[in-house]
Amino acid sequence: MRAIGLMSGTSLDGIDVAVIETDGRELVNPGPIGYRPYRQEERALLRRALHEAAASSDRTARPGALAAAEEALTLLHAEAVEALLAEHGIDRSAVGVVGFHGQTVLHRPEQRLTIQIGDGAALAARLGLPVVFDFRAADVAAGGQGAPLVPVFHRALVAGLTRPLPVAVLNIGGVANLTYCDRDGDPIACDTGPGNALIDDFMQARTGAAFDRDGDQAARGTVDQGFVAGVLNEPFFAVPPPKSLDRDAFAHVAGELATFFVADGAATLAALTVKAIGRAVAHLPAAPRSWIVAGGGARNRTLMWMLGQELSPASVETADTVGWSADALEAQAFAYMAVRSLAGLPITFPTTTGVPQPLCGGVLVPPQRSAPKGDEVRKQGH
Repeated sequence: MRAIGLMSGTSLDGIDVAVIETDGRELVNPGPIGYRPYRQEERALLRRALHEAAASSDRTARPGALAAAEEALTLLHAEAVEALLAEHGIDRSAVGVVGFHGQTVLHRPEQRLTIQIGDGAALAARLGLPVVFDFRAADVAAGGQGAPLVPVFHRALVAGLTRPLPVAVLNIGGVANLTYCDRDGDPIACDTGPGNALIDDFMQARTGAAFDRDGDQAARGTVDQGFVAGVLNEPFFAVPPPKSLDRDAFAHVAGELATFFVADGAATLAALTVKAIGRAVAHLPAAPRSWIVAGGGARNRTLMWMLGQELSPASVETADTVGWSADALEAQAFAYMAVRSLAGLPITFPTTTGVPQPLCGGVLVPPQRSAPKGDEVRKQGH
């Protein structure tokens, strides 16, 4: 089946869109990819939505900026899909399903609460295509972490490689997460700690830049190892997988760097991301021999150099190097998971989210159907 996947990550950089051909099992043939960066005012709206969501206890409520952000986000995703179809001359009638992640604005699985804004019904109506969305709700309702979601896709990709096992696929978005793949069994996965979010927020506050481009500031700075060690003493890092994080779980850390020079702060936060990944290795069955890095962090040269030092003697390479797409991997994953959802196949496992048993997820919305809300969403999560 030809499927389109969409991803707007916690880094708030923009929308990734990807086409793949897949059976939702072993077959994965990547197609065209696209990217629609957020404008400054769009990113500001999403940041307001994140701030206002912090007080939410109802996953269906859209108070304040959340309603405006959801409407804008849905429209921008529709435009991203339409632009990709037009650019590559793809007839939308040849597309079987769209996987729509939306934007995570709150993630508190310990309260059985996760909120992703994005109107699946409105997107389906605009595109005239079936949409699978709300991928996390069923897992969290069943007692799982609801994250990370993409390990089932990583497992399918790793099966086609010749790298020494075990292999770890590392996604460094706003939050960093890894998938551990060996010969047998379900993948093991967890969030490892902050990814780019702290670096991005620090750069935004101190310089007005959205991120540390190529890790240039971090390359000039000096790491405060004592500061990093202090953060790593927080309880999260001692917990074995599965585990997950809200984007702003460590937001206080960036504020504590207010007296640092910009370069030193960027270097220290990059080192925190890397050391947290290294700390996660101790919780795995064995140290991975190969690491494949995707997400925005794969573009940060300083962070990648630090990873090479931290994870040696294992090999560390970007997803692009192995023939994948470092930028579009998560968008491809949601296309893949939409097809799995249609087939009733599980997308989360006890070893990836802590859900009691392998579980399907996602809510299917045909093009002309109104959006399911509340209990209906939970019931439709397979």
